[in-house]
Amino acid sequence: MEIKVNFLENLRLEAKFDDFTVITDQPIRYKGDGSAPSPFDYFLASSALCAAYFVRVYCLARNIPTENIRLSQNNIVDPENRYNQIFKIQVELPEDISAKDHEGILRSIERCTVKKVVQTGPEFQIETVENLDEDAQALLMVKPDEEANTWIEGKDLPLEQTIANMSTILADLGMKIEIASWRNIVPHVWSLHIRDAASNMCFTNGKGATKESALCSALGEFIERLSCNFFYNDQFFGEEIANSAFVHYPDEEWFKPGPNDALPEGILDAYCREIYDPEGELRGSHLIDTNSGKAERGIVALPFVRQSDGEVVYFPSNLIENLYLSNGMSAGNTLQEAQVQCLSEIFERAVKREILEQELALPDVPMAVLQRYPEILEGIQALEAQGFPVLVKDASLGGRFPVMCVTLMNPRTGGVFASFGAHPSFEVALERSLTELLQGRSLEGLNDFLPPTFNSQAVSEPNNFVEHFIDSSGLVSWRFFSARSDVEFSDWDFSGTNEEEAATLFGILEGLGKEVYMAVHEDLGAPVCRILVPGYSEVYPVDDLIWDNTNMALDYREDILNLHALSDDRLADLLERLEESQLDDHMDIITLIGIEFDENTDWGQLTILELKLLINLALQQHEEALERVEMFLQYNDNTVERGLFYRAVNAVLEIVLDDELALDDFLYNLRRMFGEATMEAVVGSVRGEVRFHGLTPTSMQLEGLEKHQRLVESYKKLHAARAARAGGA
Repeated sequence: MEIKVNFLENLRLEAKFDDFTVITDQPIRYKGDGSAPSPFDYFLASSALCAAYFVRVYCLARNIPTENIRLSQNNIVDPENRYNQIFKIQVELPEDISAKDHEGILRSIERCTVKKVVQTGPEFQIETVENLDEDAQALLMVKPDEEANTWIEGKDLPLEQTIANMSTILADLGMKIEIASWRNIVPHVWSLHIRDAASNMCFTNGKGATKESALCSALGEFIERLSCNFFYNDQFFGEEIANSAFVHYPDEEWFKPGPNDALPEGILDAYCREIYDPEGELRGSHLIDTNSGKAERGIVALPFVRQSDGEVVYFPSNLIENLYLSNGMSAGNTLQEAQVQCLSEIFERAVKREILEQELALPDVPMAVLQRYPEILEGIQALEAQGFPVLVKDASLGGRFPVMCVTLMNPRTGGVFASFGAHPSFEVALERSLTELLQGRSLEGLNDFLPPTFNSQAVSEPNNFVEHFIDSSGLVSWRFFSARSDVEFSDWDFSGTNEEEAATLFGILEGLGKEVYMAVHEDLGAPVCRILVPGYSEVYPVDDLIWDNTNMALDYREDILNLHALSDDRLADLLERLEESQLDDHMDIITLIGIEFDENTDWGQLTILELKLLINLALQQHEEALERVEMFLQYNDNTVERGLFYRAVNAVLEIVLDDELALDDFLYNLRRMFGEATMEAVVGSVRGEVRFHGLTPTSMQLEGLEKHQRLVESYKKLHAARAARAGGA
């Protein structure tokens, strides 16, 4: 993690990382102001807090209350060497804690990350640099041996060369990539989380049988998501990009909707229109893109090549971001390598959906077959030894598709997790199923999965598939666990060269009667393909284009960002539109308007319900405000401080709406209850003197919205690279 430090007044320092700011100072006796803890105080507190965190995680997993558990830490300093210290952590446990849990809690403290890093002894490297924002890959811990040449199945270059090439691409873009975490909880299963140090919303996860293969996976995913703009899905690019010559890619085209908002000629083809608009309800306005929001420019569409005949078909950017998410995109050392990975993922998700929705029972993979792959088997057996039964299933549906499944059962919670993997090679598909199962997860993380169900409707519900797509945490049918399989085991093999495998996978889709459309992006220096298979590879239902389109943001974004500057008439109009929209009152404003507010601010926690409430207060609509504040308090998951503010608002509204009560009679005790500052804001809000308490003013220029600005700056690096390449072409 990159931590940037700023020098403040006197001895005060400011450390910035992610969305947090930490202030340090020195005691007055050391010529500081004593206004904040010293850096060493934070260090001491970090180990105590880390120990307490692991206790809390242990207890939550076993439903053990922590109200009566107390923990403390003291550092005992050697009088002859102050750098030689003993950290004594003591924990007080209730008498009703069992001996087993007593021991388990002590073991959990032993796992404290701060403690383990200190005991291992970190290495400090101190140097000067010309620019802190350069040396883009300095934070990558894995430094492959340049002389080594490690080949794995499916890669057209050695891992070491692949890592070097992808690192160079990101460095040339000026993106500093940091590894936020590593996981290796069973043998031969590695995963990691990497992110852009300057914009941590740009992140990917990687998985593999070794550290190097996992890093390759993460870097490849990072480049594919940059190339396909996935990091910026649904987000506002800002006025500068929105008004530039191109918004997404230099080869994009813009189309004006026809008369009566009809779909314009030139976008999609007859095959796609039949799938995306079967009832003729789709209008041009549904396809205005969220990123630019420029309805006056029309519909921005991207060129894809129809694989059946090589014709170019233009797909609206809005349609892609609404229906496909990251499904069907991949980077590779060669285009064929990228195609194989891309098509494999499409099959993985489509077959998984078919199996889950039809509640199919899959055949077990015989032990004799598993024994061909001793490293994979060792990882599975390590999970079994930890108390997690594992089922290894053939998900090829009778040898038709290159898909495998590894399912974990958790007897402690009754939860299950079905992980699928795909590749033309049986071994690679099986390895991917296992590594996907444990990607980014600790053993405690395996406690979070839902139990199986016999409720067929819940399993087949579209949002269940979305949950499976995001992190495989959705529901699985009990019928999936039947020993009587619905298909026979197949010892399948679709492997060959990447070129042969790509042809095979395209052939399977052709056999299913599917049209396939592909875009290739090589502007960053690595071949990346995005493949769409209409009617097969969508993540969200196609009717979301009409009923749940992300470009609903365009109806509200400008007014909400300009909230403080709106007249009463415009506020009333905004409130009316929100009420008529029938949007979920508990939807957050981040999702509604595509702006990344800092989640630690009131903007970041703001929901549609709270926004309506604040508008009611600004317009002096006290009865409506009281109704909404009562609803807010009933379902509030905001901060304690914000909750207390609205409790005070509730009390004051009750008083002012009662003709027999006078607010002045209650202010003394209200101030004692809630504090002077809170009551000043509350009374001002109810009287209309304070508008939108807690929401700092901003506008379409995004001033003060540092988190979103960092995201936009990240995209500007990408946009500039594309513009330069197009200009030099």
